[in-house]
Amino acid sequence: MAGVTAAIALLAIGAAAVMNRPESSGAEPLSSPGSGAQPAAVAFPPPDADPQTDLMLPARTKGDPAAPIAIFEVADFQCPACRIFWEQTLPGIEREYVRTGKVRLVFINFPIPSLHRNATAAHILAMCAADQGQFWPLHDLLYAKQDAWAQLAEPAPYFLALADSAGLSRPALQQCQADGRMQILLDAETRTSYMAGVKSTPSFIVGGALLAGAAPIEVWRPILDSIFTAATAASR
Repeated sequence: MAGVTAAIALLAIGAAAVMNRPESSGAEPLSSPGSGAQPAAVAFPPPDADPQTDLMLPARTKGDPAAPIAIFEVADFQCPACRIFWEQTLPGIEREYVRTGKVRLVFINFPIPSLHRNATAAHILAMCAADQGQFWPLHDLLYAKQDAWAQLAEPAPYFLALADSAGLSRPALQQCQADGRMQILLDAETRTSYMAGVKSTPSFIVGGALLAGAAPIEVWRPILDSIFTAATAASR
């Protein structure tokens, strides 16, 4: 366990230095980060988190539940940098780490309505899709069609069309959107993420380290390989 902790601490310093460079990260900031320091390690979700934060986590998780690495992706569906990560980096992580049993990926909601006026509605839509077991198809549609819905004055009709494309039940969707459960979930996850140090999207909590920015797969490989080596060595 000491070896894993040491590896995490070193990776947190090195990865933050690379992934937080303005020219490379593409992060969408919530606010100015002050000193710019990142916590050395974070517990996420915290053990005393609001039970609402556990709502439908399996529905928005990819990979083996027993994978030695968990990546919590903290994202905003209307964030351009989050779309870049989805389009350019996530396929490589899925191919090389998720499908090989090394990584479990969990999506965490962090809409920033002060920057993205349609983000909250998009996240509620995605969580209602998760409620029907269709989170990932809707997740992909929201990013693929981001340019079409991001600036709409009234995105509801467009979101309904996306839901139809994902095969969602309209009556169940509309009830879900109206009952307030998903707004509670968004508020809880945003609060928990902010308390863990998240100040921009996309951010990632992996192996106790908080990493920010849509870095390419070339940056992720040494991070994940090092954590995997340390974690598997510690388990022997």
